[in-house]
Amino acid sequence: MFGEHRLPRTLRGLQVADAGEIDAAAHRHRRLIVVGSDADLAAVLTRLLRTEMLDVEVGFISRRRSPATRAYRIPAGLRGVSRARRGSARRVPLIRDETATAIVGAAHWRPPDGAQLLHGEAVVDDVVLFDGDVAGVRIEPTAGLPGLRARVRGDRSRRWLTGRAAQLGTTGAVVVRDGIPAPRAARRSTFYRHTEGWLLVG
Repeated sequence: MFGEHRLPRTLRGLQVADAGEIDAAAHRHRRLIVVGSDADLAAVLTRLLRTEMLDVEVGFISRRRSPATRAYRIPAGLRGVSRARRGSARRVPLIRDETATAIVGAAHWRPPDGAQLLHGEAVVDDVVLFDGDVAGVRIEPTAGLPGLRARVRGDRSRRWLTGRAAQLGTTGAVVVRDGIPAPRAARRSTFYRHTEGWLLVG
């Protein structure tokens, strides 16, 4: 359970853990059900990644549709509750960055504070996504291989590029992971498919 989210009625009777008990819950149980936001799901997967416990099954309950429910085709609301509890698990790509932080909905490379444009170069695998100045970049995980896709923000004429990794070299960028901006601007950033996927219930 995360934040102000309430436990769905059909999950009452299950053991409840809070955000500070992820590691202990993962050691005790074969399946975890995350009730919260995309960022909360990413926090759980980050802990499973860092503790090498990606064989734990993970269900996700979001009150409404979100980037993560769309990316992984997870139902929201009451349908999501039933699927998270009774569904079977399948391994899907786990997208992470160089800090071993998982993303589940979307990441962004944005201009640093005070700048209108992001300056640098980005590639998806071996294909150039942009070279020069852009408004920003959105990166999303995909439910199947190769694992992620990226697109320049605000330019609908540019198609999504899919691949295993998206890399950025820049004079400065704010990295946003599932809605949470990093505290400091970065000159380099990489999102890529981890060698092992995660077990999504549903």
